[in-house]
Amino acid sequence: MSIIPKAIQEHLNQPYQLDDSQIKFYDEHRYIKLKQVFDSHTLAYLNEAVSNRVAIMNQEHRSLEERSTYGKAFLQLFNLWTQDEVVKELVFSKRLGHIATQLMQTNGVRIYHDQALFKEGGGGITPWHADQYYWPLASDKTITAWIPLQETPLELGPLEFSAGSHQIVEGRDLEISDESEAIIQQKLKVTDFKHVIEPFDLGEVSFHSGWVFHRAGANSTNEMRKVMTVIYMDQDMVLKNPENKNQINDWETWCPGAKIGEIIDTQLNPIVFHY
Repeated sequence: MSIIPKAIQEHLNQPYQLDDSQIKFYDEHRYIKLKQVFDSHTLAYLNEAVSNRVAIMNQEHRSLEERSTYGKAFLQLFNLWTQDEVVKELVFSKRLGHIATQLMQTNGVRIYHDQALFKEGGGGITPWHADQYYWPLASDKTITAWIPLQETPLELGPLEFSAGSHQIVEGRDLEISDESEAIIQQKLKVTDFKHVIEPFDLGEVSFHSGWVFHRAGANSTNEMRKVMTVIYMDQDMVLKNPENKNQINDWETWCPGAKIGEIIDTQLNPIVFHY
């Protein structure tokens, strides 16, 4: 029997219907922020569950000063859904899966993996990057749900986007680093893509594609910026021949047993929504 309250389960699986203008906006800019995806009661419940699981899984005990730029950006824990029933309910929620399916205009979505990204008080920037550099996936039908577990003003370091920058090829071969911050920032300065820097309201969630460039500012407060993310992909996503060591690692870690040229259908990549 589930330990999760019925009201929470019902909210997580309640449809969030998008209109044509929202789908068009995402298709053009490859990001969108949606208000009231989760109510305050559900978010408080998820905040406690994710925070507890992060505390159990976290192995980073160095001070911020001892870490690289990447390490200062956030505490990063993966596939919490395999360890925690409440987190699994969130990751598998029909509400998120339906939104992802609508935005990507597919017949359904499956999980790639999840990540908790907790930016500590005093934590540094998350440099400009495109996620799909890390992924051995054959198409750009990928989307990340970025779920702040609290209201996120600019001081906490919310996610920022370069709207429409999925069209830029330069910088796609860079992992998250000081180099990616410098090179991509310089490239974006000479383009017309809007740099979107906005706070997140309580319950607001963003969705962005794998090739759109994004970053986050530093956390200038003494509080933890708590974010849970879920990466979804087209239910028919095919594994491609990896192009770098990170994609080889992702294949072995998040798609174990998947075969190049075939649909990624493993125990770690279940379909969570389809029409």
